[in-house]
Parts: sequence; structure tokens; C-alpha cells
Amino acid sequence: MSEYFSDRERKPQPRTEETISPAVWGGVVGLINSLVSTGAFGAKYPELCPDGQGPIGTDENSLQLSLLAEIPGLAWPLETIGSESDGFLVRRVPCAPDTLLILDLVEFVHDRVAKPIQGTFHSFFNHHHLNFDESVGQFEFRRDINRLFARNGLAYELGEDGRVTRLAPTVLRETLAVAAFRTGDATLDGMLEECRVKFLNPAPTVRREAVERLWDCWERLKSLDDPKNKRKSVGTLLDQVTTEPAFRHVLENESRALTDIGNSFHIRHSEVTQSMVVAPKQVDYLFHRLFALISLLLNARGEK
Repeated sequence: MSEYFSDRERKPQPRTEETISPAVWGGVVGLINSLVSTGAFGAKYPELCPDGQGPIGTDENSLQLSLLAEIPGLAWPLETIGSESDGFLVRRVPCAPDTLLILDLVEFVHDRVAKPIQGTFHSFFNHHHLNFDESVGQFEFRRDINRLFARNGLAYELGEDGRVTRLAPTVLRETLAVAAFRTGDATLDGMLEECRVKFLNPAPTVRREAVERLWDCWERLKSLDDPKNKRKSVGTLLDQVTTEPAFRHVLENESRALTDIGNSFHIRHSEVTQSMVVAPKQVDYLFHRLFALISLLLNARGEK
């Protein structure tokens, strides 16, 4: 199924949620359990025919050992129910692991899944020998996982390369997806690309690193036109955008404000007097604000 009735009748749900709920986790577990039962991991972890005639399914024990070694913190079988106590009664409640563990699991599965295709029938053991199509199996897994993410408003997408990326806020999403930086300064190009990749990472700590790196980009950009006189260099940048006095004044204020933000928050400096930026929404706001100015300046600079 490509979409449900509600998908056709209303606008798509905003993809802004970053925490995977127990309900979504249950859907992920159901999908993975079905893949195990149909033998979809048999290409990497084969259960072999006793007569040695090839794979007949998934060796769940081998799959379990590999998963537990590569994703510490997950249990197998995958658990969807936990318990909580109020001091008198213990209740069973839906639960989910940390979101980053779940996303690691999604990438783990994509790397190992393959579409099982029934081959010859072995009448003595009443089973089929299996062949596998990795590309089809991975495509179907991406389709199913991404539908789960989309219908639950999750800001994640599993790509063809098997990596989960975070969907940036809507206003930045398309820009960051296709951004290619050609500033004329190879170092700045590399720094901006590093920012782009980190900002799309699911881990909040990595996204905070993207903000810190973007402020480094800002400082380098401010010195491109005149390395010995940053104030003059910034003036040249702003002049390339506009000479209209009112808007030029707005840009000057924004340039000064963003520099002050970098100095007063835990972005460019690490003194104990700096304020921390912790909340993901704050990280998104700061990145978006500076990225918008840098994009404006770079576009104007390129046109000139």
C-alpha cells in the first residue's frame, strides 16, 4: 500500500517529531519479526538445510549475537513492553528504547536484509531452499520504515545508502538537501559541507556541533574579501547584497547580533560564563538564522 485514505484526503503530517514513541517502536519490531520469520536475514545468517543443500531461513541465534554485539543496549527478542510501579502495583506498559538505538537498529537491518525467493522444494524435510535478492529486500524495508516514519510525523528518512538522516525543518529542508557550496574558498566550502552533513544527523549532540561549525564558517566568511581588515571585509559583503539604506541597516544589525550570539553562547568559546544551547529547537533556530544570512551573502557574492 502506497498511502491510506487519510493521506489522500488531508495534507501530509508535519515531519517534526524526533522521539520514536512506543507505538512506532512496536511497528518497527513487528516489521523486523516478520522479516526474521520469512527468512529475510538468511543471506547473512543462514539456517542451513540438514542435507547441506543451502539456506532455508534465518539462523536467529547468529542474528541475535551480531545485533547484541553491534548495538549495545538493545535486548533480543526486541522488547516492546516494560513495567512501572507506583509503590503498590506493578503495571505492564508499552516502552521503547532510546531513539538513537532504534535508528542504529534500522541501519543494521537494512545492511543485512534481502528478499527471500523460494527455490527447489525439499520434500523429505518439507521446506524450500532459498535464494536472495538484496536490492529488492532493502527497497521494501526502506519503503516500509519510511512509511512508518512519515505517518507518525517523524523527522527521519532511511536513504538508499542505508543511512538514516534527519529531515531538517521544512523551510531549510530542500535547500540543505541539494546544497553544493562553491564560494571560491575550498576551506570554507569544506566547512559548510561539514555543517550541512552534521545538521542532518539524527543525534542532537552532532547537530549542536553543526551550529558551532557554522559560526566558524561565519568568521571565515567575514574575512574573505579583506583578511587584514574584517570590518571592511564585512562591509564589502553587505554592499554586495544591497545599497538601499534601510535594508543595509537591517543586515548590519543582524551581522552584529549573530557575532554577539557566537561570543556569548557556548558556540565559539568554552568559558564558564558562556550560556549553553541544549534544546534541539534552539539549535534549529540558531542554525537557520545564521545559515539564512550566510546564504544571502554567498548568493550575492556569487552574482557579483
